[in-house]
Amino acid sequence: MRTYEDLDSFQEWREEDKDDFTINVMKGLIMDGVRKANSGHPGGAMSSSDFAYILFSEYLSLDPDNPDWENRDRFVLSAGHESMLLYSLLFMSGKMTLDDLKSFRQFQSKTPGHPELEIPGVECTTGPLGQGVGMGIGMALAEVMLHHAFDHKSGESPLSHFTYILAGDGDLQEPVALGAAALAGHWGLGKLILYYDSNNAQISGNVGRADSTNYVGIFESMGWNVREIDGHNHEDIRNAIETAKVIDMPSLIIGKTTMAKGTATREGDHETHGAPLPQEEIDASKEKMGLPVEAFYAPKEAIDHFQKRFSNLREEVQNWKENLNSTLNNPDLKKQWNQTLGEELPSFTLPKFEAGDSIATRKAFGTTLDHFATQLPYLVGGSADLEPSNYTGNFAKAYEDFSNENPKGRNLAFGVREFPMAVIMNGLALHGGVIPFGGTFLVFADYERPAIRLAALQGIRVIHEFTHDSFYVGEDGPTHQPIEHAMSLRTIPNYHVFRPADGKETAACFQLAIQNEKTPSALLLTRQGLPVLDLSQDDVSNGVSKGAYIVQDCEGKPELVFLATGSEVSLAMATAEQMKDKQIRIVSMPCMELFDQQSDEYKQSILPSRGAMKISMEAGITFGWEKYIGQNGLSIGINHYGASAPAKDLEQAFGFTPNQVEKKIRQALEKLL
Repeated sequence: MRTYEDLDSFQEWREEDKDDFTINVMKGLIMDGVRKANSGHPGGAMSSSDFAYILFSEYLSLDPDNPDWENRDRFVLSAGHESMLLYSLLFMSGKMTLDDLKSFRQFQSKTPGHPELEIPGVECTTGPLGQGVGMGIGMALAEVMLHHAFDHKSGESPLSHFTYILAGDGDLQEPVALGAAALAGHWGLGKLILYYDSNNAQISGNVGRADSTNYVGIFESMGWNVREIDGHNHEDIRNAIETAKVIDMPSLIIGKTTMAKGTATREGDHETHGAPLPQEEIDASKEKMGLPVEAFYAPKEAIDHFQKRFSNLREEVQNWKENLNSTLNNPDLKKQWNQTLGEELPSFTLPKFEAGDSIATRKAFGTTLDHFATQLPYLVGGSADLEPSNYTGNFAKAYEDFSNENPKGRNLAFGVREFPMAVIMNGLALHGGVIPFGGTFLVFADYERPAIRLAALQGIRVIHEFTHDSFYVGEDGPTHQPIEHAMSLRTIPNYHVFRPADGKETAACFQLAIQNEKTPSALLLTRQGLPVLDLSQDDVSNGVSKGAYIVQDCEGKPELVFLATGSEVSLAMATAEQMKDKQIRIVSMPCMELFDQQSDEYKQSILPSRGAMKISMEAGITFGWEKYIGQNGLSIGINHYGASAPAKDLEQAFGFTPNQVEKKIRQALEKLL
């Protein structure tokens, strides 16, 4: 075995020896980084090192000088706890410094405990296991869509790359990974390669304690090409990658590996999963690997060997840029490029809704979707098997289902897979070039919540359509009637929750969701019809953009301010009609988050802090409204589960008629006076 003492003759070493030594240098960095931080996950990072090294140094297509090159291969570390592996790869690639590695897991470092999107070279924020698999599948899906969108007679598509995912045992144990993988197989995503580092160890012990799944059989049944290899054998790794790249189906490479491979005495020990190695073990392991005891040892010879393809990669990138410039001489293709990878939104119009008409906001969403889809050709998405209920059926019919045979299809038939739908949407947005949406019932938002949170954390544009937004669902009963869901979603930072009052607000909310490039959005929509507001679309859009606005005011100073969302805006108006002895202002608040961002002056102009009693109205829990109505305010809501009955009967039973609301308000006023 070659060691650091032989570096003077490094150029004369066999390629195999150079590879082994460079991998050992990376493993040394992994051990040192985790040890210095006194926390981290060295074992899996070391078992995955052979595959990751071969992939990055020999196969991954990238721009050495621009981590955001549009046509790069994507690499997703779904096993995000192996972050020191990724950071060592980025260091060897020249995108990080030794000081970055030395500050692993420290405040405001470029090397947090799990990979985060804002770090150059990191494709997505990972750590919650299983979600990286789904996000990688979304990226692969976006590549196919865009590749074929630019498929034209004058030359090859400028978008053509692979997506690689590195996953561990825990990733595949999370059902979201298998749900997303089922869709990848169904769609025939041939440029998707998933490497499963099967090291038979996880935090609580050997994998066999919790899992005996036949992943070969499962993935083959889902339409994947599967190959099992020795994950430490470099020729096996190369052959598996090369085979996967030419097979027209997604590929799973199962690498049988040893936890903490290369350590002196801890190979196969599951306790190396989530704890730093003792310093004496690190020293002994380095001696075994042919490294000096020196911490963060990274000789130039190893770095240069890792970067041996960089000059060729730079040449390939330059050729790609020249071909792209030639392609963009075509005005239509240039416009296409600017709208997709350039993320330039065109000026688009909104559909018209007539005042006085009654329309469910879910139906208004469908009308708006159909209207926007003609103006935004890269608006893509679908429904979790609820097309008739979510009103995405016209979109599906007009633009057809995406499939291997129809890669230009824009509708995504997700099936009953809410969580996989949400993580795949995240991957689509992360890749760029498309704007994804997905629909289901609001009560099932809980199934998507981990992916929603990760979308908000990453600051990406995904649009969640949640219909059947209250007890007005009716006969389906309490299991399908959301009560706490709207307010629960509002607790997620950097997430816009829109609950529009009518068709005009729905269109305005949808437009804002499209324009908010760094914030995911949810649209909470009714099953029942609602009257269209007697305001201009411009006035509604301007008001919605501020989160809350006055939809009906009184002549003098208001005595009462009705603050409502969604279906309860019309309830507030009907109640006010019965209380003409009072000076009443009606405020629609479709988005709390946007209202909270407004100036104090604007907030005060809408919701005066003194002189008026404030009454909130929303068909959901009352918790949270005290922020706006104060301690003397009244909150009309529902703090218990629903029931199975026609919506009109529930409206009466739960106190949501104008007469009942008026009675509650007058009783509250009597108590105050």
